[in-house]
This record gives sequence, structure tokens and C-alpha cells, in this order.
Amino acid sequence: MNPFVEINDKNYERKPVKTRLLNFGDDLMQAIKDYVLPEKQNNDWLAISEKVVSVCQNNVRHISTVKAGFLAKFIVKFVKKYPNDIGFSRPEKMQVAVEMSGAPRILAAIALGTLGKIIGIRGIFWRVAGNRVSEIDGFNPAAMYPYTEYAILPPRDPEKICNEIEKRFNLPAVIIDGNNINTKIIAESRGMPVNKKLSRLILLDNPMGQDDEMTPFILVREKK
Repeated sequence: MNPFVEINDKNYERKPVKTRLLNFGDDLMQAIKDYVLPEKQNNDWLAISEKVVSVCQNNVRHISTVKAGFLAKFIVKFVKKYPNDIGFSRPEKMQVAVEMSGAPRILAAIALGTLGKIIGIRGIFWRVAGNRVSEIDGFNPAAMYPYTEYAILPPRDPEKICNEIEKRFNLPAVIIDGNNINTKIIAESRGMPVNKKLSRLILLDNPMGQDDEMTPFILVREKK
């Protein structure tokens, strides 16, 4: 990963912060205090993996609690497959989405999503499904254990968390959904020095990584 990126003639450094393996139910604020603050410089802002937020919230589903039904198995036949990311190609992961949104809404999403593809508009399925189901992560056999066995659900109250981090540590923050396909800004604190469009571009190449890097935090600073 290149630690530097240039956007609109400005250079930004993305400094990964390595941690121990954070476990289900760990204190996110304590982790930031222990690992991030010693590396923090003035005018930094913090990017946080949504996965680590949900892990600390214990907002997960073990695969033993998920039984893929007919609808989930049917949908994954038509999900786009990626060579470097499992996406939603696993029925159990899609089943979690079905349970979060409800079968009627998922059926409507299928119908409208199919129509959208016909006319050249993609992403309608996830917008209609709603409930932030596109943020579900996990059940990835290539992931680090024990995350292979868990679905990581969207973090609860992400904006509140970002604002708490900023207030407590004087550190503006964003929570991101980053993978090998795309990066999405889930939430941001009130004092972020850049807008969502720019923060997404700064983090677009997913500098946190997707394997065993154990760098769920990225400090971002503009280089003068």
C-alpha cells in the first residue's frame, strides 16, 4: 500500500495504526486511546473500519445461527462475482440480508434491480433492499479466523460514535466500508476537515487491507 495519495494537487499521508487482534465486545474508545493517540499529530483525522466498530459492539452473527433458505440461494445465482472478494456470493450471507430487510422487500429489490440492469442502471437492488444490508461483511473463507465464521453487521449509531471520538480525543473521524471492490463513507463527525467525497477518494484504494494486517485505524494528514 502506498502511504501517500495526491488528489487535487494536495498530498495526503495515510498512516496505518497496527493493533492487537480486537475481539468481540472490546472497548473501541480504549483501543483508540491505546493505539491511535500515541501516533496522532495535530490536524490528523481518523478513518475507522466499520468491521472493527461492529466487532467491538458485538454486533455479529455466527454462521451456526444462519440457515440459508430458498430465496437466498436463488438470489446468489445472479449476484455479480468478483475474483478478489467474496461479496454476497455465499447464501448464508445473503440470508442475513433477507432476514434484515424481510422477504417482501428483497423480492421487490430483485424485481426493480433486474429492471435496472436491463436499462443499464446498477445498484438498485441494494438501494431498494435498504436497511444497510450492503454493509454486511464476513463469512469469508479467506479472512482471518475467527471472522471466517461470523457475519459482521452494520455498526449501530455510526454518526454518534464518530462524534464521540472527536469530542473525547479532539480527533475528527469517519467510519468506512472498505473492500477490494469499493470504499464507502458510512458516517463522519461534525468537525471533519474534508467532505465525504474527498475523504472517500483519499481512502478509495482501501489502505486498511483485507487480510491479517490488523490495521483497523488509519490516521490521515495533509502533507504541506
